[in-house]
Amino acid sequence: MADDLPGWRQCLLGGAVFVVCMVGTTLPTPLYALYQDKFGFSELTVTVVYAVYAFGVIGVLLLAGNVSDAVGRRPVLLWGLGFAAASAVCYLCANELGWLYAGRLLSGLSAGLFTGAATAYVMDLAPRGGAPRATFVATAANMGGLGCGPLLAGVLAQYAPWPLYLPFAVHLALVAGSAAVLLSLPETVREPQPLRSARTQRPGLPAEVRPVFVPAAIASFVGFALFGVFTSVAPAFLAQSLNVHNHAETGLIVALAFFASTAGQLAVGRVGLERSLPLGCAGLLAGLALLAGALRWDLLPLMVLSALVGGCGQGLAFRGALAAVAEASPADRRAAVISTLFVVAYAGISVPVIGVGVLVNPLGLEGAGLVFIGCMAVLASTAAVYLLRRPVRARA
Repeated sequence: MADDLPGWRQCLLGGAVFVVCMVGTTLPTPLYALYQDKFGFSELTVTVVYAVYAFGVIGVLLLAGNVSDAVGRRPVLLWGLGFAAASAVCYLCANELGWLYAGRLLSGLSAGLFTGAATAYVMDLAPRGGAPRATFVATAANMGGLGCGPLLAGVLAQYAPWPLYLPFAVHLALVAGSAAVLLSLPETVREPQPLRSARTQRPGLPAEVRPVFVPAAIASFVGFALFGVFTSVAPAFLAQSLNVHNHAETGLIVALAFFASTAGQLAVGRVGLERSLPLGCAGLLAGLALLAGALRWDLLPLMVLSALVGGCGQGLAFRGALAAVAEASPADRRAAVISTLFVVAYAGISVPVIGVGVLVNPLGLEGAGLVFIGCMAVLASTAAVYLLRRPVRARA
């Protein structure tokens, strides 16, 4: 076991760098109300600003999701940290709406580079035989970082000066420290190739991955759609309907969904891969039902329970999906296949969110949210039935 400690130390350091990158992607969540007051834009604009990030992620995953398989993990991750730093600078300079679009796009480019490459890198750094634990480190770093973003920004905005600037200055410092850590870690691609050897990734999967990928992708889409609504629309609902104006409380409620996701991921080892996906879909359905109750009756406890239950369901489904897809993927295509899974997931985090924004004006925030919940409930139910009839089986 002692011989494994250096490998696990490197694995955890890689996960910490992953956390810092993902923190920046949700940092603006509790600040949208402040930006609305400053720039005077609508709820639809909030969802579009939010979705620009997801489109940036998807574009990078499609065009460069497999680059780290060819040129190496570290160069791609260093570029990702560079985009994260540029995003923070945009927010620090923001004096009009265009800076928010630019910041979100750069944040999406950063996350797009990190999503596949950092997940594969953390798994590569783990000692031999440590794939299950490394998968948890990678997915927990992803979701934990997403949860820390709104919590950090909410606390700083509520209790420290310069609420629209200090969170991004702090993140900029964290990015600089992460770059130093990354440079101290080894490259795990044995024979890195020059950038010109990388080819644009086209949508597609190796034949052996496809039977596993379909249910994994459905579950990931629904789970990320729920998170998309929590991080874009929930702050407005908390302020307008539940009279929650404390930025730290708003950040905490949103963060609970991501932290619950990490707890759900941890539970996969106990419930097993075959059961984690259908149980995760059941958790998502329960979370959607609780969110519907919170919207309908303006109850804060139901909102909190929705974050906890839906987040746990998302964690079960997402870690099970990632583990199944990673296990089924050839080693030299792992980052590319993981990136393809995240393309589907980030489609879930963007398209439904914009739909909610479009419906807010004619239906109101409650009506738009209920329409979203109904659509996602149908998808989650379909995924659960599919997984019960064709369960994903763990390989030996």
